[in-house]
Amino acid sequence: MATPLSDPSLSPLRTIAVVGLGTMGTGIAEVLAKAGREVVGIDISEAQAAKCVAALESSTARGVERGRLTEQDRAEILDRVRTSTDLRAAADADLVIEVAPESYEIKQQIFRELDGIVRPETIMATGTNALSVTRLAADSARPERVLGLHFFNPAPAMRLVEVVSSVLTAPAAVTAVTDLALDLGKEPVAVGDRPGFVADGLLFGYLNQAAAMYEAKYASREDIDAAMRLGCGLPMGPLALLDLIGVDTARTVLEAMYAASRDRLHAPTPILKQLSEAGLTGRKAGRGFYTYEAPGSGTVVRDALTPLEGGDLVPGREVRSVGVAGSGTMASGIAEVFAKAGYEVVLAARSEEKAQTAKARIGKSLSRSVDKGRMTAEAAAQTLDRITPAGSYDAFADVDLAVEAVAEDLEVKRQLFAALDKVCKPGAVLATTTSSLPVVACARATSRPQDVIGMHFFNPAPAMKLVEVVRTVLTGDDVHATVREVCGRIRKHPVDCGDRAGFIVNALLFPYLNNAIKMVQEHYASLDDIDAAMKLGGGYPMGPFELLDVVGLDVSLAIEKVLHREFRDPGLAPAPLLEHLVAAGCLGRKTGRGFREYAKR
Repeated sequence: MATPLSDPSLSPLRTIAVVGLGTMGTGIAEVLAKAGREVVGIDISEAQAAKCVAALESSTARGVERGRLTEQDRAEILDRVRTSTDLRAAADADLVIEVAPESYEIKQQIFRELDGIVRPETIMATGTNALSVTRLAADSARPERVLGLHFFNPAPAMRLVEVVSSVLTAPAAVTAVTDLALDLGKEPVAVGDRPGFVADGLLFGYLNQAAAMYEAKYASREDIDAAMRLGCGLPMGPLALLDLIGVDTARTVLEAMYAASRDRLHAPTPILKQLSEAGLTGRKAGRGFYTYEAPGSGTVVRDALTPLEGGDLVPGREVRSVGVAGSGTMASGIAEVFAKAGYEVVLAARSEEKAQTAKARIGKSLSRSVDKGRMTAEAAAQTLDRITPAGSYDAFADVDLAVEAVAEDLEVKRQLFAALDKVCKPGAVLATTTSSLPVVACARATSRPQDVIGMHFFNPAPAMKLVEVVRTVLTGDDVHATVREVCGRIRKHPVDCGDRAGFIVNALLFPYLNNAIKMVQEHYASLDDIDAAMKLGGGYPMGPFELLDVVGLDVSLAIEKVLHREFRDPGLAPAPLLEHLVAAGCLGRKTGRGFREYAKR
C-alpha cells in the first residue's frame, strides 16, 4: 500500500498550483497529490483540465489494481486535486509550477498575471527545459522567488528533478523546492541557468548529431538506433527518442542552446525544421522519423523507408574457417565468439607464447560460462578445441575470413594488412576491428582492396551484440554480404555504416562525453550531479564520467582527436581538462585515478 512519502505538514510548500495540464503538468500533479500536497491544476482549456482529471482517475485505478494503493488512498489522492481555468485559483498556493508551452511570450504573460495574484512569499517555478530562467525572473515583480524546477517525462516514474537557480534567486527558495523534491522521492540536482541545463544540455546535442547523421544518409534510422541501443546500452535509439519527445520540442530546445552557445553541434539540423514545419512531429502526430499506427501510438509500422526483409540480394562467400590476429582482450573475445558459433579458428599473435596466453584467457572465460550455467563443460571443451594458437600469420594461409584486432595504430595495421595480403588465399575476406581509423587505408595496403571491410566489435566481444559493418568505397558487394551473413551466424546484430571517423557509436558517444567534461571544466555542475542526471534523466546505464574512467581517458582523447581532425568542427575539439588529466597520467580505472580515484587492486 502506498503512503505519502513525507509529512506535508512539516513542509512550507503544502498547497501547490500547477499551470499547464498537458502530459507533464498532469504527471507533476499526480506526484504531488500522492505525496500529500493539495494541488490546484490550472489550464486555459476546460477540456484539458478534464483530461487531466480523467488521467489521474485512470492512473490511480491502475494503482489499486496492482495493489500499490487502497481505494481509500485513491479517494484521498483525487480529493487533493482540483482544477480551474482561472489563474486566480493559485491565490493561496505556496508554490506555483508553470509547465506551459515553451514560449517566452506565454510564460512571461503567466508570470506577470501571477505577480498580481499570489502572496509575496509564494515561490514561482518554471518547468522550462530550454528557456532562460533568468529572463523569466527578471520580468517578474519578485525575481528572487523565481527559479526552475525541471521534471522529466513521465514525471511519476522519472526520479531526476533539476533545480535551476538564476543569479537573482534567493537561497531560501532553492532550499524549499529542493526539500520538496526530496519529499516527493525525487533526486534533485542543483544547476545554473543555461539552455538544456545538465541532462537535456547533453542529451539534445547527441540527438541533433544523430539526426544529422541520418539526414546525410550515412546510416539508416534503424541502424543508428540499434547501434546506440546495443553499443551503449541505451533504452531507446536517438531517432526513436526524438519522435517520443517531439521533433518540434527538440528543435525549440536546440535553438535555445545554439543561441546561448553558438556551438555548431547545437545548431538544429535542417531535417528537424523540415519535419516540424510539415507537422511530422513524432509519435504525437503519428509520423516523424518513423511512421506509427496512429497519432499518440508507440507502435511503429512499415513505410517506404523500412528495410526489405530477406537481407542482401548478392550472395556472400563461403566461410568455414576464421583467422584472428592479435593477443589482447578484444582478439581473445572475437576468437571465442567465432569458436562458439562452430567456426575453426586460428588465433595468431607475434609469438607462440602470446597466442597460447590468449587461448588460456579464452579457456578461463569459457570456464566462467560453465560455472554460471550458460554452457556445458563439454560444449566449452569443444569450443576451446576449435581454437588453434599460432606464432605467425603464415597460419592464415587457408582461412576464409581474417579479422585483425591489433593495436589501434594505423601504421601497425597497414603493415599487418600487407602481410595478410601475401599470406591469405585469393578470395579470403580481410576485416579490421578498428574503432576510429580509416578502413580504406588498411585496404590500400593490399593488392585486393575489394576484399577489405571493417568489422567493429564492441568490448567485451562475447557479451556485446553489436558489430558495425564498415564498407569502404572499394569494398565488394559480395564481401559486404559475407560479413552480414557471418554476423548472423555468430549471433551479432550488424549495422551498416560508411568509412568515416567514429562510425556510428563513437561519432555520437564521444562528443556527448566531451560536452560533459566541458560542463565540469566550466564549473557548471559536479561530476556526481552530471552522472546522476544522465542515469536518472536520460536512462543511461553509466554516467559520462563513470564511462570515461572505464574506457580510459587516453583512449577517449585519441578518439576525440580523430573526430576533431576528420570533421574539423571547433565543437569537437577535446576539452582541455581531458588533455590535462591524460598528460598527468590519470587515465581512469586502469591507473587508479581518472575523473575519480579508485582503490588499488
